Amino acid sequence: MTAHKMRDQADFTVQADDDGALTIALTGPLVVSSVGTLDPRLRQLEGPVRQIDLSGVREIDTTGAWTVWRLARDNAAQITGASEEAERLIAALRPLRGEGAIVPEELPLLTRVPAFVGNYMIALGRGTLGILEFMGGMLVAAWAITFGRSRLRVNAVVRQVELVGVTALPIVGLMSFLVGIVIAQQGAVQLQDLGFGEMTVNLVGRISLRELGILMTAIMVAGRSGSSFAAQIGTMKLTEEIDAMRTIGVSPMEALVIPRVLAAILVMPLLGFYSALLSIIGGAAISTLTLDIPFWTFITRVQEVVPTHDLWVGLIKGPVFGLIIALTGCYQGMQVKGNSEEVGHRTTVAVVQAIFAVIVLDAFFAVFFTEIGWG
Repeated sequence: MTAHKMRDQADFTVQADDDGALTIALTGPLVVSSVGTLDPRLRQLEGPVRQIDLSGVREIDTTGAWTVWRLARDNAAQITGASEEAERLIAALRPLRGEGAIVPEELPLLTRVPAFVGNYMIALGRGTLGILEFMGGMLVAAWAITFGRSRLRVNAVVRQVELVGVTALPIVGLMSFLVGIVIAQQGAVQLQDLGFGEMTVNLVGRISLRELGILMTAIMVAGRSGSSFAAQIGTMKLTEEIDAMRTIGVSPMEALVIPRVLAAILVMPLLGFYSALLSIIGGAAISTLTLDIPFWTFITRVQEVVPTHDLWVGLIKGPVFGLIIALTGCYQGMQVKGNSEEVGHRTTVAVVQAIFAVIVLDAFFAVFFTEIGWG
């Protein structure tokens, strides 16, 4: 085995003339897998190289030809014993100088920053147009389902409701419960210093039902289900399952996108309300221990101080957030192409875009509801 490996490696012998000029006789295969250790050894030779003998080379590729040509060019050496294939490859490489920088030159800061911003804005515009086009295709598919030209895949919707909603109950509930404890604890510390410790009930109740419940749920669903949508559809795109669906006459928009979007729209208001309730319960639990407010007194007080429109604000946000999360995840999954690395990239982009869009929309909702008197 050792002798076989040695025969598969490129090697050379050196013969020095009387005047100190070297004649190098290369042997073995000069291919990309064998010249890795040869090239550094050739660069370490001392003395001018007069002749390079290739008669012992039984196989050569572009990498080997470049190694020979670079050595001959740098030393003005003569190449002898080359096969027809070697001569053809070396002749093709002769016009190349090979003097480019290994690391490309970096643009100045004042040029690089505007270029980056410009490229980012162009990509943002193209991405916006792409997702609007995707949303248009989804609306066309939804229209066809609504008027009976296509069928709604009920089993797929139920399955997605289970994945997005039911299996998310433990983690959403735990997160909301703990966040409610934190808000009540930190809020009580500040309010008690001002003599308004009982206002902790108002703080926990209103912020949970109006903002925190649905917003934290949306972020959790974006990271959990939005990434899942992108990864699942992206993998199907990569393995050409989506192309196969189109070939047999099945619309990916109707079979894959609509059930996920519909499930997210249906589940998000319920998950948001559930999250708000667990947050209030967490606040009531910590208030019982630190503020001496009985648990049921806290719950009853929430019903008295929280206006009904705060509940409606959270419920109205839910379907919109669900639509954004599912649409972003499915769109990014459909953009996968090339290789498996693209799946991870698109999944990350889906989560980041969904969370960003949810927070921006939440800000718009805050302004809107304040303007209509639901502040």
